[in-house]
Parts: sequence; C-alpha cells; structure tokens
Amino acid sequence: MLSITKSEDKRAKRSKRLLKQGLSELLKVKSFSDISVKDITEKMDMNRGTFYLHYKNTHDLLVSLEMEMFEDAQAMIDEYLPKIDGFSVQPVFEPVLDYIIEHKEVCRTLFNDNYAGMFVDRLYRLIYENGSYIVKDRFVSASESEIGFVMSFIIYGLIGLIKNWFNSMDRVTKQELLSAADRLVDGACKKLFEVE
Repeated sequence: MLSITKSEDKRAKRSKRLLKQGLSELLKVKSFSDISVKDITEKMDMNRGTFYLHYKNTHDLLVSLEMEMFEDAQAMIDEYLPKIDGFSVQPVFEPVLDYIIEHKEVCRTLFNDNYAGMFVDRLYRLIYENGSYIVKDRFVSASESEIGFVMSFIIYGLIGLIKNWFNSMDRVTKQELLSAADRLVDGACKKLFEVE
C-alpha cells in the first residue's frame, strides 16, 4: 500500500511539473489569456483529465507556478540576505534578477496581466517581511510609521524598476538596473533618516 502511494505521489509531482513546464513554454509565444487547458495538455502530450486531477483551470495552474516561484525567492533571500552591507540591495537583488531573466515569460505575465494586482501584493509582503528588520536594525530610533514609509517607497520603487525593465531589457543592462536599485534604496534611507 505504501509503495503505491509513493508511486502515485511521484506520478502526481511529475504531472504537475510537466503542466507547469507546458504553461511556461506557451507563455513564450502566447499571452496567458489566450492559453487554454487543451493548449497545455497538447503541448505536453497529456490528457485533460490529468490536468483536472491537479488544477481547476489555467489560472489555478498559474497560481501554483507563482507559489513555487515565491518559495524559490524566499530560498534566495535566505541565502543572500546576510550578505547585505550598508544600503546596497545588490547581494539579494542580483540573484533575483537572474531568476527573473531565466523565467521572464512567467514573470512578465505575473507582473503585467490583470493578474498582477495579487502578485504585486504578495511580492510586497515577501520583501517587507524579509527587509523591514534590516531597516529597523540600521535605524533603531525610527518609528514604525517611518519604517513603513521607507519600506513602501523602496518596495514599490524596486517593483516599478523591474516592471519597466521588462520593456527595455534589450536597452538596459542588468548592471544598470542594479545600480539604479542601489541608488533608490540608498537615497530613500539617507533622506528619510537624515543619514550622511
């Protein structure tokens, strides 16, 4: 009985992985709103019944893909956050940008389609939860509202930089974006907390 369950688990994981891969590949050539369950299952040579065993619809699959990406992002943050020194976000932001480049079609969909509102909210919370303690640690006399102001400014600024970058990847290098992000964070912190 146990071996059947393990084999079913392996099969389910494989099916989910293939369905996510199919959606990711289709996003390279079609917008999310134009992708159907049939498109995904035909792309991966699977039947639609398998899709519906795991997901209600394409939006449900996209949410699952998004959750997986947030898990990956949290793992990167956990690995690189201790390397942050001063106001530079580069130790964490660079691996995140590399990840975004590797998954740019999915990220573009999550940032830009009608779906973006929920994604940006979740991304905001992820960055806030991981970054606010750094700001509190560096500015011990700052009030909670000041911390909230600077974090909101920084987070929405970084999200705006990334969204803008999707439209200019061929003209703006990753290094230029990293430099702009560092200037944004450095300037926001120094001005709000009057640091020289």
